[in-house]
Amino acid sequence: MAEIVNRYPVGIQTFENIREGNYLYIDKTKYIVDFRNKGMKYVFLSRPRRFGKSLFASTLQAYFDGRKELFTGLAIADYEKEWVKHPVLHFDMSGAKHFDAESLKGYLDFILLPYEEIYGKGESEDTPNKRLEGVVKRAYKQTGKKAVVIIDEYDAPLLDVVHEKENLNDLSLIMQNFYSPLKKLDPYLEFCFLTGITKFPQLSIFSELNNLDNISMYDQYSAICDISQTELTTVMKRDVEGLGKALGMSYDECLEALRNYYDGYHFSENSEDVFNPFSLIKALNAQKIGSYWFGSGTPTFILKQLEKFNVNLTTLDGQDVVLSSFDQSPEEMTDALPLLYQSGYLTIKKYDPMFRQYTLGIPNKEVRDGLLNSLIPRYVNPHRVENDAFLLGFCKAVYRGDIEEALEHMRTYMATIPYDLENHTEKHYQTIFYLMFSFLNIYIRTEVKSAIGRADAVMHMPDTIYVFELKVDKSADEALAQIDSKGYMLPYRANGKRLVKVGISFDSKQRTIAEWKIKDE
Repeated sequence: MAEIVNRYPVGIQTFENIREGNYLYIDKTKYIVDFRNKGMKYVFLSRPRRFGKSLFASTLQAYFDGRKELFTGLAIADYEKEWVKHPVLHFDMSGAKHFDAESLKGYLDFILLPYEEIYGKGESEDTPNKRLEGVVKRAYKQTGKKAVVIIDEYDAPLLDVVHEKENLNDLSLIMQNFYSPLKKLDPYLEFCFLTGITKFPQLSIFSELNNLDNISMYDQYSAICDISQTELTTVMKRDVEGLGKALGMSYDECLEALRNYYDGYHFSENSEDVFNPFSLIKALNAQKIGSYWFGSGTPTFILKQLEKFNVNLTTLDGQDVVLSSFDQSPEEMTDALPLLYQSGYLTIKKYDPMFRQYTLGIPNKEVRDGLLNSLIPRYVNPHRVENDAFLLGFCKAVYRGDIEEALEHMRTYMATIPYDLENHTEKHYQTIFYLMFSFLNIYIRTEVKSAIGRADAVMHMPDTIYVFELKVDKSADEALAQIDSKGYMLPYRANGKRLVKVGISFDSKQRTIAEWKIKDE
């Protein structure tokens, strides 16, 4: 039995339960101190699912409830002296997924009822917005203390219909109506905190709440509810050592493995390196590094948006964009980039302050592998067993350096791809090619820029660099000629490795590879 370093709060998102149960808690209360010192009143935070938003919301609830005993030894204990108890209205909207308009109205009734049982209900309060307004005012009148409103996962009712314009509009109007009293309730409110995945607040949902402070991309709040690299290597160092011991790794080896799988997130220009807290805690508890966040379910709205906007997977990683390209409300979206970023499938990898340019990329191995596993059935073959059998033979051939055999595997396999999954364009075949090679845990870059063009794919092996060019219904010789004429090999000539160019021809009638030619530089 491996040594247990800490009790890990797997599946526990309530601050009270974590503290009373003596589970591992990474102190985030300094951010509450920051809010209070600055006099912040209306705060919005966007983060991907399972990134600690609900736990932070629960921490705020405990603080405004005056639960002093829960905060012993934490940062806020040195700051707060009075521990005033405020009436707290905490609404969790995550229970309102997959609802139509009538069901959503019913859910709002359901979450308002407990507070009306405490503070009462006026006879004229016949709509959710009137009921919310009435509860807040009576809470203030009855307690003499201003109320706190916490709305967790505010956008949950909207995400699964983001691709359905009519339904989205109907549900958006209901939510807008519900939230509309918040601004005029200012005299009765001590604090208001809202969380979500997407940036609906920028438009209609919170159009009346124009004093909402969106902290989602501020450097100082980059690690507000996740686990930073600093926290992992200091307060959680013993946890990493314990996991390493269980896995037969040194501390440094284990830390590197955790970085590869769960690190890589940046939520602002100069963000700390942050880890996915859900996957990290699951790995520590199970004493096994695996795909936990992605394995917990890929939201259907992501896959539907990828289909709707015909996302080019080969250029998904390493995009150079300006802020307005991804910091958008779903109502404004003309492509899937904002949703992929806000949902955690892409993150900020680099920022150029001179040009205010962001480079977005896939955060880590867990997300990359998860995306590939989710998407390959949509492009290649819906049957997992057949996919796995092909990939095993394909991978073995590549690692042996036998590109001939690897391409033969690919030719045989591609002939089995269902006709309805193909669109017979060069880009489609290129995407299939990219997906196959990306499964290899090899450093592969696609659509690589040269001085005057782009190589379709570049694969880095320990001793060899392969440059691929794909053509549909054209010869492999034409593909090789383009590699030469466009100078695709030039960036790698000083590398010291063997350089190999591979020209591949796809036959759209045969629906597979027609021929290939491999030539050393």
